[in-house]
This record gives sequence, C-alpha cells and structure tokens, in this order.
Amino acid sequence: MQTDRYHGEAFEKRFLARLSTEEVKQLPKDDALIVLPIGAVEQHGPHMPIYTDTLIAEGVLMEAFEHFAEVDNIWLLPPLPYGKSTEHIGMAGTITLSAATLQSVVMDIAKSVSDSGFKRLVLFNSHGGNHDLLNMISREVRIETGMMVFRLNSSDGNLLTDLIPEKERVFGIHGGDVETSMVLDIKGNWVNMEQSPVDFVSLPEDIQYLYLKGSCYFAWVINDISATGMAGDATRATVEKGKEINQRAGKYIAEALKEMSRFNIDELQKGGS
Repeated sequence: MQTDRYHGEAFEKRFLARLSTEEVKQLPKDDALIVLPIGAVEQHGPHMPIYTDTLIAEGVLMEAFEHFAEVDNIWLLPPLPYGKSTEHIGMAGTITLSAATLQSVVMDIAKSVSDSGFKRLVLFNSHGGNHDLLNMISREVRIETGMMVFRLNSSDGNLLTDLIPEKERVFGIHGGDVETSMVLDIKGNWVNMEQSPVDFVSLPEDIQYLYLKGSCYFAWVINDISATGMAGDATRATVEKGKEINQRAGKYIAEALKEMSRFNIDELQKGGS
C-alpha cells in the first residue's frame, strides 16, 4: 500500500475536514454517515511504532473508501489518535486517556457532529482496549443526541481463518503476525523486523473457562501476559500477507458502512413472535 496521508478517495473526496463550512452546510444530512476513527498511541513491542493502532485505522479506511460509489454519502473525520491504553501504562511512549476523558471527548465530538445537522455517526475502533468502552459510549451518544450511532472494528478475525493459524488468532492479540503484516503494507519503513519477537502466553492446563477476552474474562495488563510488550509471532509477518489482510478488511468495512448508511432504526419490527 505505502500510501501517503491525504491521498486517495478517502482524503481527496470524502474527508469532511477538507470542506468549507458552507460546503458542510450544503451536504444532504438524512443519509450522511460520519466516520470517526478512534485509535491509540501505545507501545507495540520492540519492532512496531507506538502509532500502530491509529495507523491501521487510517490504512484500512483508505482501502475501504476506494469501494464507494458517487452516491454513497459517507464522510471521514480526522482520527482521534489517543484511546484508553491503561493496560500499557509504564511502557515508554504509551499515551493514554482515562475512560472518563475518552467518553467526554467522544461525546463532545458527537454533539458537534449533531449540531452540524448530521444524524448518523460511526465510532470506528482500531484498539482492543477501547472496545467495551466505545460500546457504552455509543449508547450514551444515542441517548444524548438522538443520532443513530454505530461501533465498527477495524478487523474481523473471521476473515483470516485461511491466512492466520489458530494459535495466532487466539493469542496473537497485540503486535503479532496480523498487526505487523498490516503495518508492513501500510508503512513498512516504520517496522523493524530485525527486532520482531515471538511471545505467546500460556494458560494453566486446568483453566477451562477463563480467557483474555470474551464471556469469561480476567482483567490483565500487558506485563501480566507478555515479556516483550507484544503477544503473538511477529516473525511470520510479511508485506504480502498485510496487503491481503488490508484488502479483505477494506471490503468488509466498506460493505458494513454502506449498510449503516441505509439502516433505519425506526423500521425495526417490534412485538413479533
């Protein structure tokens, strides 16, 4: 990919911030979908930039926006580069917001989007530590503004079953094969493959239900599960694999965003049997 920022369909034609106030005022609002990328600035091991999550958000959205037709009224906001990265506190370069601060910032942005007349907002997340909080925030924004609010992640592991081994899909949750490959494609000169580690956490054999994420969960910080600040096998990462992952993610994201732009919550059928 190796695309420079502010190029491509996303930034040349659909970047809301490049419009004047008069142009924003004139946009049709009823079906307009505003996408707010929310990433993180946090350590990703010895081989990856601390900007990894936000960089991935920008990269896959640039890919996704290449799939839109002229009639698709979908617009991109500048990314919110900081997220809730408290699990990485103490690791050099990590910059985190508290949960309360992130909620306040997203709410203020959402209110501003609503004040401009828009009725649909996507919280586009590229950092695992934001996930649960953004689900809660999306509902609070809906209550506060009346907008239709969606939360969408930058990747879906179900798209990668033929590319990524099961062990990596389960335990490679931070700076492993997937993220390293994606960044190699997006901005490869920011990755130091000579420093890429292998670091998998192993749960005790008698632990059957608890896991790092999911329905039966234990709270952890990165030092609980990693000796290197990452989790997975980054040595398997390649540019070619990253390109395939980014392309698959882009197509999935594009279709999801188009569905969000036409979805109307008032058309839900209630009281059925």
